[in-house]
Amino acid sequence: MDALRVAPLALLCLLPVVPYLTYAPDGSLPPLNAPVYAVLTLALLLPLLWRRPLAVFAVVSLVSFAQWAAQIEVLPANMAVLVALWSVVYQCAFRWALAALMVAELGVFLALVQWDTPTLGMFTTSTIFVMALWLTGLYASTRRRYLEGLEERAERAERERDQQARMAAAAERARIARELHDVVAHNVSVMVVQADGAGYAIDSDPEQARQAVRTISRTGREALAEMRRLVGVLRQDDGGTDYTPQPGLAQLDELVRAAGVPARLRVTGRRTELTEGKQLAVYRIVQEALTNALKHGGPGVRAQVELRYSGPELVVRVTDDGRGAAAPATETGGHGLVGMRERVTMYGGAVTAGPRAGGGFEVLARLPTAESKAA
Repeated sequence: MDALRVAPLALLCLLPVVPYLTYAPDGSLPPLNAPVYAVLTLALLLPLLWRRPLAVFAVVSLVSFAQWAAQIEVLPANMAVLVALWSVVYQCAFRWALAALMVAELGVFLALVQWDTPTLGMFTTSTIFVMALWLTGLYASTRRRYLEGLEERAERAERERDQQARMAAAAERARIARELHDVVAHNVSVMVVQADGAGYAIDSDPEQARQAVRTISRTGREALAEMRRLVGVLRQDDGGTDYTPQPGLAQLDELVRAAGVPARLRVTGRRTELTEGKQLAVYRIVQEALTNALKHGGPGVRAQVELRYSGPELVVRVTDDGRGAAAPATETGGHGLVGMRERVTMYGGAVTAGPRAGGGFEVLARLPTAESKAA
């Protein structure tokens, strides 16, 4: 890449080599010969391959000053001073760019004094050319640093977003573990009560004892299924476990009525009995979706909650006719979608959320109703 950058200037130095070497300037400046021209050209061009702009500018400027002191005619390769000047302005601090500009202006003045009788117009024209190059490099440097700042901020924002997502997922797992603790504790309590009842009735009422044993068997399977999923969200006990019973599908009507937005609940299909863990997941999904509609839907928003039992799965669909994704993002701590995905994924389901084609927002979750059999 460095060679390609220097190639145009090198080609410029090669094109006029024959007429330039045969040119005899007027006055006291001696004509150039081929060896001197080649040595000076290489001395001015080769430093441009060095990736230290201040050192390159210093070397090229010193070679040009030695050329001036030896009263050697100005060469096309002296344009290397301007190339080095642009590199200093582009890559170095402003004080070095300003110092390089002063050196380049001094070089222009010395070249005009040696080459011809300088006039104000000649010096002004040369200064305008050098200043235009200097300002171009300054603009490019400012633009580069601005883009680097944007990239750095974007990377930092991405890292913070990932960290917040991980923190939200960890907090949601902790809450799920606490809630599943209640579910499993309830199932175990039912098993204990039924076992005690079966023990009392085994002699006097064998049929009631058999019914109690069946209940123990069914409840035990449900508890084992919940315990298997609990392994994925285990956490260290924070000492603040709340043993209050958790809500389920029976509390959905009350949740919809108290949502804060006009909402309607619709249940279709043949109802299937769900474990308490899945009922809690459905309840939390509907709660989060209605909360989002209240916060982001805007004035006059209306929502609809639909539970559709469709064969081996339960489809939970919450829609609203508000602004949805078009609402301004005034809060940065919302991770409700992360929590929904954590809950549904734990039961082998999936959830999607996004704006609807006709306006509004939609949350769609699918949960399997049948329990997966252990291998």
